[in-house]
Amino acid sequence: MNIKHLAFGLLAIALISCNSTPKEKNTDKTETYPDINIVGAMKNVMWKGELGSSIELDTISNKNGLYGLGPVSYLTGELLINNGKSYVSKVTSDTTMTVEKTFKTSAPFLVYGNVTQWNEVDLPSELNTIQDLEKYIVQKTSTFKRPFAFKLIGQVSSAIIHIQNLPAGTKISSPDEAHQGQTNYNIQNKDAEIIGFFSTEHKGIFTHHDSFLHMHLITKDESKMVHLDKLEIGKMKLYLPKK
Repeated sequence: MNIKHLAFGLLAIALISCNSTPKEKNTDKTETYPDINIVGAMKNVMWKGELGSSIELDTISNKNGLYGLGPVSYLTGELLINNGKSYVSKVTSDTTMTVEKTFKTSAPFLVYGNVTQWNEVDLPSELNTIQDLEKYIVQKTSTFKRPFAFKLIGQVSSAIIHIQNLPAGTKISSPDEAHQGQTNYNIQNKDAEIIGFFSTEHKGIFTHHDSFLHMHLITKDESKMVHLDKLEIGKMKLYLPKK
């Protein structure tokens, strides 16, 4: 074999080796953990204006112990899946909203998973805010894989909450533009359930850039279901998934 043929052979082997390298997975639209599914990404909604449906909720087949949250497509409301039941909330005025129980909805991004067994945890009396809760969950779950679902049940002393209500046809390319239709509400001394997802690895995917938590609240009478912004915890218990 002459030098020319040898060089050609080595080049061919190198090209085959490069082409056979596995492609990196798209972490925005893949199952990153066996029991948690993440579809779409908050950052793509906020910065790229990807407002349309990434998932139709009625295509989720296993509803046993199903939990999930995200916004409604085109940021026209909020959605929550709580133990196999799906709720959609929409703004009707500055002080009122509608809450419909339905899987006939879609989301531009969604985190969801199935939990059928929980550990109940008494919260310390000094724990009061979302920031306190985040620190406490970090400490209590050092051996947990992430992300995971959690919930709080009991009385909310007060909360600032919102529903997305983006005007039809609006184009967005920043978080400020995305939130221009947001309607804020306040609640006080309400029995409620808060469903959340925690991760230290998914900022901009399903949590905001400054938080490990994304939480939606539903009142016990199911008249209000909203995204949770600020919280003053009353008498509540924390529930973490059994692993």
